[in-house]
Amino acid sequence: MILLQLFWSFTKIGFTSFGGLSMIPLISSEMQVHNWMSTEEISDIVAIAEMTPGPLGLNCATFAGMRTAGLPGAIVANLGVLMPTLTICALAALFFQRFRNSPVMRRVMVGVRPACVGMVAGVMVSLSMTNYVEGGAVSLPGVGIGVVALVLLLKFKVSIPKVIGLSALLGLICFGLF
Repeated sequence: MILLQLFWSFTKIGFTSFGGLSMIPLISSEMQVHNWMSTEEISDIVAIAEMTPGPLGLNCATFAGMRTAGLPGAIVANLGVLMPTLTICALAALFFQRFRNSPVMRRVMVGVRPACVGMVAGVMVSLSMTNYVEGGAVSLPGVGIGVVALVLLLKFKVSIPKVIGLSALLGLICFGLF
């Protein structure tokens, strides 16, 4: 019964919040209404969730579910908090499949595709400015590490984790942190 309650609680949180910090009051309320956790425990879980990588709401759901009902609790809390995303993706896939040959959908996709490419390009430019420009000037070591990584990935087909590790090592060496 507690697993069903956890699932329903986190489903409500997922559908009624907008992610991130907006989930914390809802999580706190649900945990206290069901007497699953004290205010201090909720505070600890939020602190841990903010320190760990990943979305805050998902981390909170994981830790709260684990604290409340162990591993099954963590799983159902995650499924509950992800329910909005899963629902929207399933509906989008259903409608896309149903209307993909529609002339209207074709026209919509003519606009969506370039918009997606533009958004990806914008992120690439923004990240490049962060990674390859230092103090208003181009960082030659940074560009060199980027070129080495690109060559290793494309020409030599080195695995991504190895390229990330090598890039980190080169960064430590080139920027004097080693």
